[in-house]
Amino acid sequence: MSYIFVALLIGFVILFHEIGHLIAAKGVQMPISIFSIGFGPKLFSKKWGGTEYRLSLIPLGGYVLPEIEDQNEYFALPVKKRIIMALGGPIASFILPVICFSVIYSLNSGLSFANVLQIPITQATKIMYEIVVSLPYVLTNPGQLSGIVGIVAQGGNFVGTNWLNALQFVALISLNLTVLNLLPIPVLDGGKILLFSLEKIHPKFLRLHVPLAIAGWVFMIGLMLYVTLVDIGKIFLEKVI
Repeated sequence: MSYIFVALLIGFVILFHEIGHLIAAKGVQMPISIFSIGFGPKLFSKKWGGTEYRLSLIPLGGYVLPEIEDQNEYFALPVKKRIIMALGGPIASFILPVICFSVIYSLNSGLSFANVLQIPITQATKIMYEIVVSLPYVLTNPGQLSGIVGIVAQGGNFVGTNWLNALQFVALISLNLTVLNLLPIPVLDGGKILLFSLEKIHPKFLRLHVPLAIAGWVFMIGLMLYVTLVDIGKIFLEKVI
């Protein structure tokens, strides 16, 4: 049961990230057609403010769908609006750990400005810095990477039924998601922001979006398959030994 709980926590982290994109898009008046909680077939929906809010069958994460007909219409949107929307996700993914640490410190040490805001922000910033510093080692030692299978397996053992552990787990996963999404890989938010910025410098860079996005997807899918196989191999070896 703890593994299912951990999978739902990961889904919540992804959903919070997507909420950040939604708020940023609404903030710059970018039209949003659909905001879905979960994936797959629609279970329930309600239209409000020009956006259809959905509850979908698979409760893992969610997505934001701009109200556009094709990629040409999307690229016709002002670069500034696209950059702000892309930044909304990573910003939300940083805010979530601050909220988690705020709850943890407030429960353990009482309500105060330091416990609610100062220490949580400092803690989240410190952990994110450590993740960034460790990136070169992880990227040059791909065997150290973990995918969803490995995260759920390790997270289930760590979280158990302890809510404070669950909050720490959410904070760590969200900070890892923040750093991951800011990497300059076209399919990720960081890559999108980089390409949008280059487009601002010269319109000809617009031609790079589609081929680099395809290359980014191929890279990320290949990486996910690799880490999933590594995770399954580790779990199998642990059971055999």
